[in-house]
Amino acid sequence: MARHLQKWHGAGNDFLVDVQNGLEFQWTSELAAAVCNRTHGVGADGLLVATLGDTVQMVLFNADGSLAEMSGNGIRCLAAAVRRVTKEAWSSLRVATTAGERIVTLEMNGDDGIGSVAMGEVRLLEALPNTLGVANVGNPHVVVLDQPDLSMTDRENIATKLSDAVGGANVEFVTVLNEKELSIRVLERGAGWTQACGTGSCATAAVARAAGLSGDEVMVQNPGGPLHVSLNGATATLTGPVQFVADVEWRGA
Repeated sequence: MARHLQKWHGAGNDFLVDVQNGLEFQWTSELAAAVCNRTHGVGADGLLVATLGDTVQMVLFNADGSLAEMSGNGIRCLAAAVRRVTKEAWSSLRVATTAGERIVTLEMNGDDGIGSVAMGEVRLLEALPNTLGVANVGNPHVVVLDQPDLSMTDRENIATKLSDAVGGANVEFVTVLNEKELSIRVLERGAGWTQACGTGSCATAAVARAAGLSGDEVMVQNPGGPLHVSLNGATATLTGPVQFVADVEWRGA
């Protein structure tokens, strides 16, 4: 069964989106991994399945086919894809995720735009040794101060050990540029190195603020571009770009 998919990205964090009226097609982990494969499939950091209704239901598969709870960049891409399919002009959309309901606002100019997501509470957990902190934004994160002399292999080894220590997590390597600007590299659980991570940007901002390194408003420089995080107490709002890439007819199903 061929599937019509849309490809979108937010700051380089790319997703395939399947917008469905009801459960038209049941995605499996194997099929999700196949379509996300960058050589034998279409290629993406993840697959988003949007089921339309009064509240849009979101299911997120990582590139390896595993399920994820939440993606700050992905949910913006999903909302933009839903709006493109339905041809409606709303600016706010409720999306039900495994991590809870989220509200996405969009300002679109054609197929490009800016979106904000009310990400909910960032829970700070007990830090691991030699880390800046551990946080949960609906999905788990470990934040580490980056060191310029580390190789990418060194970072991967560190990230693997830290992720295993908490039963699986995204790991952010952060450089503090100033109290209003951070820079991160992210090794995402189930996807590897990505160009951007929305939940990781929120987790890093909250952990850095708790450590006295930054404030409530932070621009987080990701390899694929900047994401803005606004912290109000324990809650976070994420703002960043969303861009349409292509319509895809995938026959691998």
